[in-house]
Amino acid sequence: MPTSITTVPILSPLDRCDRCGATAQAKVVLAGGGELLFCAHHAREHGPRLNELQAKLFLQLT
Repeated sequence: MPTSITTVPILSPLDRCDRCGATAQAKVVLAGGGELLFCAHHAREHGPRLNELQAKLFLQLT
């Protein structure tokens, strides 16, 4: 089953990527609880694994 992707304005300019500190463009809610913030680059890089974990991915509208 593919990762659920929703586009809603949920991030502020102060939200930062948990991997590199860039402006966050995606919020990930893990199936077991917990959240991660990613820039666009890291959201794409980790997308396949997030799909395996059945995480929900919320993309920032710009």
